[in-house]
Amino acid sequence: MLIALIARDKPDHLQTRLDNRAAHLTYLEETGVVAQAGPLLDQAGDMVGSLIILDVEDMAAGEAWAANDPYNKAGLFEAVELITWKRVIG
Repeated sequence: MLIALIARDKPDHLQTRLDNRAAHLTYLEETGVVAQAGPLLDQAGDMVGSLIILDVEDMAAGEAWAANDPYNKAGLFEAVELITWKRVIG
């Protein structure tokens, strides 16, 4: 099952993102369920959120993955949405 994780950072938390970026990237690689990922950017090009496509067994697995993301554990996100996604192109 593909799940789109869309997360918005809390305002003025860029330093939290930067401080936890290495751990977050390691987590993405080591868990083996990330099909695609990248930061959301504001008009100035600063990172303000995340878009991650997870390839997991079910929504519970996606929720568990999101809960253990180092960014989430660091309190970076203002909101996180998990949505079942259907790949059409790519």
